Amino acid sequence: MKKVVVIGGGTGNFVVLSGLRNYNVDLSVIVSMADDGGSTGILRDELGVLPPGDVRQCLVALSDSSRLMRSLMNYRFENGGLGGHNFGNLLLSALEKVTGSFEKAVEEAGRILSIKGKVIPVTTHQVRLRMILHNGKMLEGEGAIYTSQELDKGFRSIYLEPFPEVNKRAIDEIMNADVVVLGPGGLYTSLIPNLLVDGISKALRDTKAKKVYIANLMNRKGQTTGFTVSRHLKELQRFTGADVFDFLLVNDGKPASALLKKYEEEAGMVENDLRGDSRVVTANLLEAQKAEYAKADSLSHFRAFIRHDPHKLAQELMKIVSAL
Repeated sequence: MKKVVVIGGGTGNFVVLSGLRNYNVDLSVIVSMADDGGSTGILRDELGVLPPGDVRQCLVALSDSSRLMRSLMNYRFENGGLGGHNFGNLLLSALEKVTGSFEKAVEEAGRILSIKGKVIPVTTHQVRLRMILHNGKMLEGEGAIYTSQELDKGFRSIYLEPFPEVNKRAIDEIMNADVVVLGPGGLYTSLIPNLLVDGISKALRDTKAKKVYIANLMNRKGQTTGFTVSRHLKELQRFTGADVFDFLLVNDGKPASALLKKYEEEAGMVENDLRGDSRVVTANLLEAQKAEYAKADSLSHFRAFIRHDPHKLAQELMKIVSAL
């Protein structure tokens, strides 16, 4: 059985894992610990726990439990003192308090959900993501970076504070993998935070595993405005220390024109400018677009319009795995 390791955070991990869990592979995911928004941020601040949100999404994606249990883990309270909190986040935070360890909490939650694979925090230390822009402005936390409209003007540095110790299980997973997958996901909020943890980039350079980068479908205005696939890779290379990828998985599907028009104010598609690169694997990776998306008045009515299809992604990734 081939060993596949996925690195990232947020919904990008969820999509990749949701597809790969249906195949006979030894599956692990290394998760960013920089999340500090919404329910996760409140729990971090009030309880002093590690961020549960991205980990919860990975657990749900890998779960073999009932649909009801998966829905419960994703349930968000709407009213009262728990308004805005996610049940799965509360469960993980409570388990961390009971067991005394976030890793043990994740393992216990994995047993409850009968997950197929392993979920590994990239670090088990409390960290905050920081970015200093060229104008000297400090962006404190993943949330501030995610909502900033100034990143594409350049930044001096991005770092984790305090400088975290890597989870050695994450290094072991990368070094023993057959395939390592990075992306898709927010460049500065989901992918790079993993590379900022000491040892992760070196492991990516040193491992004999084949490395796959899944390019984002869309850019984010003010952050990666006009970024092409090569520009995304160039940014990642600043932190990996080398061009480590053996395969570049890029979407060549075209969303409906009405849908793209609705995105114009907030984002644009990531253009593939590496068609002559032998590492590039192109396929239509788009999820089928629902009719109501094109009829919506604004993007605010939906979390995502144009997104990867987990099964199409998994099919292309398994072609790479099967060829090894």
